[in-house]
Amino acid sequence: MNFSGTISSDFMKLAPLALNRRMDLIDFAATDFLSLRDSLISYIKAVYPDDYKYFVESDLGMMFIELAAYMGSVLSMKADMLANENYLSTAQQRASVKKLLELIGIRMRGPLSAAADAQLTFSNEDLTSVSQLVINPSERVFTLQSPEDGAQASYTLYKVVNGLVDNANRTAQIFLDPSGEGLGDNKNVFSNLVIQEGALVVETGEFAATEGQKTIPLTDGPVVEGSVEVFIQSNTEDTAGAYKEVDSVYFASGASDKIFEITYDDFYNATIIFGNGVAGISPPSDAAYSVTYRVGGGTRGNLEKRAINASVQANNGGTSYQGTMTNTSKATGGANAETIEHAKKYAPLTFRRQDRLVTLEDYSSFANSFISTFGTVGKATATTRNAYSSANTIDVYLLEKAGDLQLQKATTNFKTQLLKAMTAKKMMTDDIVIVDGLIRTLDLVCTIRVDLGQKENEEAVKAKVRDKILTYLSIDNTEFGEDLIVADLNRSIFEVDEVRFSTLDNVDQDIRIDFNEIIQLNNLTINVEYLA
Repeated sequence: MNFSGTISSDFMKLAPLALNRRMDLIDFAATDFLSLRDSLISYIKAVYPDDYKYFVESDLGMMFIELAAYMGSVLSMKADMLANENYLSTAQQRASVKKLLELIGIRMRGPLSAAADAQLTFSNEDLTSVSQLVINPSERVFTLQSPEDGAQASYTLYKVVNGLVDNANRTAQIFLDPSGEGLGDNKNVFSNLVIQEGALVVETGEFAATEGQKTIPLTDGPVVEGSVEVFIQSNTEDTAGAYKEVDSVYFASGASDKIFEITYDDFYNATIIFGNGVAGISPPSDAAYSVTYRVGGGTRGNLEKRAINASVQANNGGTSYQGTMTNTSKATGGANAETIEHAKKYAPLTFRRQDRLVTLEDYSSFANSFISTFGTVGKATATTRNAYSSANTIDVYLLEKAGDLQLQKATTNFKTQLLKAMTAKKMMTDDIVIVDGLIRTLDLVCTIRVDLGQKENEEAVKAKVRDKILTYLSIDNTEFGEDLIVADLNRSIFEVDEVRFSTLDNVDQDIRIDFNEIIQLNNLTINVEYLA
């Protein structure tokens, strides 16, 4: 045997690898299962060449190597997920987004309730000589089946004064004045009422003397956004009366503001927080409170016109009067809690405007985050007029949400409340004009091509495609002036694994719209063709 002039690999295996050299063999870039498995095998071959040599799938040693690679890949993924959840742009979990926004003083909106105009009629009564009618809290709540899921849904009656829900009072009663508010010759019809979805809850109590900053944890949930009303009974007139909800008590103008803020947990159970005596009034320790709020919310509360026809009993002294309450308009505006996508989009803009309106983005973000006293929200965009003399005129194009998938023309009350809220925060030289936005409805017919083997799963595949289309064209994902790009919608449909190809049968080109228009899906038809 002739010596080749090179040292064989068997000779090198006899040389032990020093402990301080083994760190150099670790592949820190390995994160997934296969790369971790291969790096472990390479490490064992280098460090333990004579101890383990049998790298076949059926060997017990390979089982332990793959188990270690399995756990490594899981831990690596967990580490990546935890890192992603620490940043707003990459966070996927609702709890993470909620906590990140709370760090900058912004909270995610809870469930919204549907609202409708209501009319109360005492048909067989002459109320011309009646001074006042009193409706107790138990008579304010009506229950019927939700048209969405068939389960019970509750609705609460409120009185409206100058376009706003009437202030809270100690007894949570509604007071009607037939002479000033009644209609008709007998003053027995009242139309200054609204119903809002949600079961009414009344809580009373007294503050603890040991409390620093006064709080009231509410017992029931989920609490409907904007439904909490607080009335304080106190020996001092300055601290007694109805309190107003604000986003933060630290926005108070002074120590005399009767305000409170609401904090929510992950399940939308609420806690009321009052001022500290410097920013907002701190109620006295001997004060008593009466809190009314509603539990419920969501799209299941949307109703057709005159769906409610319920009996209501009102009292005047010892006399009872029997009336009938009906909703004289559709109950709309019910929506689920704010989506992660909506919060990510508007929360940074809300933080940037710092509770004032200067730029067009400020106006737009404020209008898209505004909640009326009826618990409704809108969709808006802001523009300036293309004229030298109108440089400071801000046109806010507005629509009101009728549900998670539909918009409607904004009501006069919603416009009035939004304009009033904006006026308090705008620049002095700006002039705001609320304008109705335009809805471009779209009837969509889509044909998807799937493999013949998926015929048994046709309904499931169609459901996946429907979800993709509804998500793509949802209110939170579409904006004023945003064109419909056919290729982008098809690309979204292609994300369904079973779909081989798709076409929009009644839309052969992109739909271009104006800056004050928004596309809304009306009817959707999904056809299926099978490929052999």
